[in-house]
Amino acid sequence: MLTPAELVWLIAAVAKGDEAAFERLYAATRAKLFGVVLRILRRQDLAEEVIQEAYVKIWNSAGKFNPALASPITWMVSIARNRAIDVVRKRSESSIEEEPTAMEVAADSPDPLARREMTEELKRLLECVGRLEPDRQKLVLLAYYNGWSREQLAAKFETPVNTVKTWLRRSMMEIRECLGLGSGS
Repeated sequence: MLTPAELVWLIAAVAKGDEAAFERLYAATRAKLFGVVLRILRRQDLAEEVIQEAYVKIWNSAGKFNPALASPITWMVSIARNRAIDVVRKRSESSIEEEPTAMEVAADSPDPLARREMTEELKRLLECVGRLEPDRQKLVLLAYYNGWSREQLAAKFETPVNTVKTWLRRSMMEIRECLGLGSGS
């Protein structure tokens, strides 16, 4: 994996239409983005489509990237994650579960190679999530890792949607504080 500074440079080059920079950016980040999308969609064929769409958006939006607002990988993951969530929302849960390939789910624990590549930043994030109350941990992971909607979370936790939003907001503030990023508004 390239350093954040190298990724910033590549995104800046992509913004200028540099295809070689885009190929390097793709090669350096595809596995991470694909893992996020596959975890949400639970279907390799859908994940591949979403990744393709995400990289088209990255190509088209590279000029809008601001390294002062987010790290390059965070920005790219959010593009891919949001697209995957859009796909989930367009398909009913039952139609996804009825597909034979829907059961080809990524393993709950990362493979040895993925574990070795876990960054210090991710370790810190997981430590901060681990400090939340167990229900809040589950809520945050279902929302941001599995892509559940606020409505799905409200049904799961048998609580109003606005309460779920409040819990998520407070949990994210705690995580940001733990990471030393402040509460951010």
